[in-house]
Amino acid sequence: MRNRHVLALTLATAATTLAAVATSFPAAAATAAPPGTTARKATERCPQLSHKLTWYGDNRARLQRMIDERGTCSNPGLRHGDKRPVAAFDWDNTVVKNDVTDLTIAWALRHDKILRPKSWKSTSKWMTDAAHQALTKACGTSVPVGRPLPTSTDTACADEIFEIREDGKTMSGEAAFAGTWNHRRTVPQYAWVPQIFTGHTVHEVESYARKARKEALAAPVGATQTVGTHTIPGYARYYEQQRDLIRTLKKAGFDVYIVSAGSEPVAEVWAGGKSGVGIDRKHTIAIRSVLDGKGRITPWNQGCGGVPVSKGEAIPYIDGKRCWINQEIFGVKGKAAWHKQRWDRRIALGGGDADTDVTFVGDATGAHLVLNRNKSEFMCRAYDNADGRWVVNPMFIEPLPQKSGTYPCSTSAYNAPDGSRGPVLRADGSVVPDQRDSVH
Repeated sequence: MRNRHVLALTLATAATTLAAVATSFPAAAATAAPPGTTARKATERCPQLSHKLTWYGDNRARLQRMIDERGTCSNPGLRHGDKRPVAAFDWDNTVVKNDVTDLTIAWALRHDKILRPKSWKSTSKWMTDAAHQALTKACGTSVPVGRPLPTSTDTACADEIFEIREDGKTMSGEAAFAGTWNHRRTVPQYAWVPQIFTGHTVHEVESYARKARKEALAAPVGATQTVGTHTIPGYARYYEQQRDLIRTLKKAGFDVYIVSAGSEPVAEVWAGGKSGVGIDRKHTIAIRSVLDGKGRITPWNQGCGGVPVSKGEAIPYIDGKRCWINQEIFGVKGKAAWHKQRWDRRIALGGGDADTDVTFVGDATGAHLVLNRNKSEFMCRAYDNADGRWVVNPMFIEPLPQKSGTYPCSTSAYNAPDGSRGPVLRADGSVVPDQRDSVH
């Protein structure tokens, strides 16, 4: 079994023979099946998505068709050792409503679980002097290094920590992070989440996640909580449609993974077991902290695609999610893991809700499932629907209203590696025209 926070995982490659493609999912050249591929005659009843759960439009039928084509319905050999098709889902706001990492941080702050570092600047390679000074001033120096900060009562300290995590700024509005990083491989305030748990064991962080989870699931839909002076969501819910989709995919012979830009111990707590969605640790990929000799979390993270251990330069974020999927699921080594793979070394289904998911969801060969949270680059890809396989659904709980105007696909929706914005381009280099929000 892998060391889930220190060692890289190499799993068996996962692919499947493409069945005949239904007309509602026309395949573009980039996702076409290998020549000569044909569907096998179904020899057993296909696992079915529940008709008691509401999906937008014909989305259930479209997803069911993909499951039938790629799963055991058309490929009975999947039950006898054939390589399985892979489905991968983002976690926060894709499988559950609200951000479980934020809920865990909020619980930790309300219960004095953040340990004072020797230097705040040591927690992130990109932290600015302004952020270091703001945290030092707000949280003080009277608490010994390595001991819990009194964030349940020290509003200023809790505020600075949460503001930097949430917006990458101090409470006074100064940038908390600066320098150079690839904006399609990482974002410092995401990488900072496991870093602020430095000094804790994985077991301790898991216990905080469980307690936060219990509170959030018990709170009514719409509930809020206060952290410092921040008001944030205080509840979470598993989307029953996604729980059912994951269960059906597994019954149909798919290997199902979670790929999250959150902290891995937190994602594992929420994903695993009968009370979660039944996805085990081996199938959960998130930011992996390096542990010290005593099993405690350090500010260092595991790397991907030839990027070594670092303080967060290659986390599962935008192109980073592709890298981690290629490396951990399909066994692609080195720099090649950053590149789109051939058809039989890509996931069959990808599901997400934000720009951080656009690359890996776009790599899927069977269906690209999008929960609409009005994220520009992602929605430009989804509404352009270049291969006819994009499945757009409103959020299942508290969906957003229709976005006014159009998504700026032709000018500024693309997140460039240097942090600038540009047009969203198709595979052939043509510009995606601005798109109107139509599924809400």
